[in-house]
Amino acid sequence: MSLDLIQVAAQITGLAQRLRAEDGGRVERLQRVLVLFRSADIASLSRKIEASAERVSWPVAGLAGGLASSCEPPECPSGFAVAATDGSHIDVDRHSSARCYLINIGKVVLHYGDSPGARLDSQASLHFGDDLALTDPRNGRRELIEGALLGVKRSIDELQALEQLSGDIPQDNPALALVDGSLILWGLSPRDYEGYIKEELLDRQYLETLDRLERRAGGGGFALASYISYPRSAEVVNALRLWLCPYDIADCERGGCQRECDAIAGVTDSDIFESFLEPGQRSAIFLSGSRFVQKHYGGHRVYFFYVRLDEEVARLEVPQWVAADETLVGMVHAIILDQCRRGHGYPVALMEAHEKAVVTAADREGFRLLMERALADERIDVRSSGKSRSKRTRWV
Repeated sequence: MSLDLIQVAAQITGLAQRLRAEDGGRVERLQRVLVLFRSADIASLSRKIEASAERVSWPVAGLAGGLASSCEPPECPSGFAVAATDGSHIDVDRHSSARCYLINIGKVVLHYGDSPGARLDSQASLHFGDDLALTDPRNGRRELIEGALLGVKRSIDELQALEQLSGDIPQDNPALALVDGSLILWGLSPRDYEGYIKEELLDRQYLETLDRLERRAGGGGFALASYISYPRSAEVVNALRLWLCPYDIADCERGGCQRECDAIAGVTDSDIFESFLEPGQRSAIFLSGSRFVQKHYGGHRVYFFYVRLDEEVARLEVPQWVAADETLVGMVHAIILDQCRRGHGYPVALMEAHEKAVVTAADREGFRLLMERALADERIDVRSSGKSRSKRTRWV
């Protein structure tokens, strides 16, 4: 056994003791947050958010639909469809000279009502050669598609597969298109992708797919949403941190600032709504405070709300065209609750899509062996690093 659990055991005990000590302080901070949450003046807070959001380093939710309000779910449609996609990938192996990556997309459509049915499959795509990098035709600059950028590529493939699935659902059938995780391409936001990379991945591929999904919704009864389980976001809490700030316009670089806002730092949005909402209820709708979205998403700005389930609080993200339609928001709310009841606390369509998408350790080993066999059949000498060979070889 390579991991010495005896060494780790004492450290785990220390972790548990630290968490226990922090829990009491977190409860006190949460109680203060809840008081602010229920008492903040919406109009004044909205003005302060608008004036201050660019002056703080943390994302601040916009109050698109109030603050301390809750909504009961409408009745679920008697017949509806849920389309869902999820993905996994095998990254480029930097220890092998045969450079490639694989993306596997799980695709699910579930029909409920008088004509129930299900479609479950997966689509695996191997990428090599020119697919390994994005090259700017204007200056020849190349950006390898690996790591975080491969995660972005996979998210785009998931959304494009979802659009194809949605096109097969009859227009007169209420339908929810569902992806796992955020609608925000976080893998593009930390770095400067102002040029060709952003244009190709975000503008031409991701946002154009959102355009087509919006057009699909033109007849009504169709919505797109993303589902985030166990969210750790604090955008609503950050709005309340601004409310605590003694300055009319927050300025965290101001000399002598006592940072009263830190008194509620560490509390998450899900902490608030777990205490505030009853099971089945949803929160008000908020506008994402992501500067990346505000700068680049145009008419597809991301909104979000929280839904209280039996075991957790989930975050639902929707594009602007869904958030602006109360009927669509209500449909998303009702269908998500129905899906989670069928899936023991998690949307069953996403659960099935994940099962079709997952690439296991055995799959990865089988992929490697297939690759080696195919290359050997072509009499191609593929080199691997000494580190890679050492890991695959037993020796004393």
